[in-house]
Amino acid sequence: TLWGWAAFVIARPFLDDLAWAWLIAASVLVGWWACTRTAQHMGTADPGAIVWDEVIAIWLVLWLVMPASLWGQLVAFGLFRFFDAAKPGPVGWADRLFKLRPGEAIGWRQGFGILFDDVVAALCTLGVIALWHRLSTWWSP
Repeated sequence: TLWGWAAFVIARPFLDDLAWAWLIAASVLVGWWACTRTAQHMGTADPGAIVWDEVIAIWLVLWLVMPASLWGQLVAFGLFRFFDAAKPGPVGWADRLFKLRPGEAIGWRQGFGILFDDVVAALCTLGVIALWHRLSTWWSP
């Protein structure tokens, strides 16, 4: 996730919002294929060595919270890591949704599942940030 943040900071000056939208969308499609193939080759449904899912998710978070200060980015990063690691509520549901079923071969479902729980973690992160922003504007003078 930290490398994803660094890559975002480096690439941000060169990409406008439309380019980021296309890059993230293309990264999801290529990542789905790459995660599926890597999981198949490694013989495990959700290998810990795959980090592309986290890169895409942190790009989504940072793209939608910008412009944010370094502290704002750090809060977004920390919230995302919490949701990704602890897998509360909808993130846990998303993680379980595409788990390998008994007798099932590793396929597109697992490849998508590798990405899906991180995207849900990103959406939860964005939801908390939006709620915090809304509440802070209501209570500020």
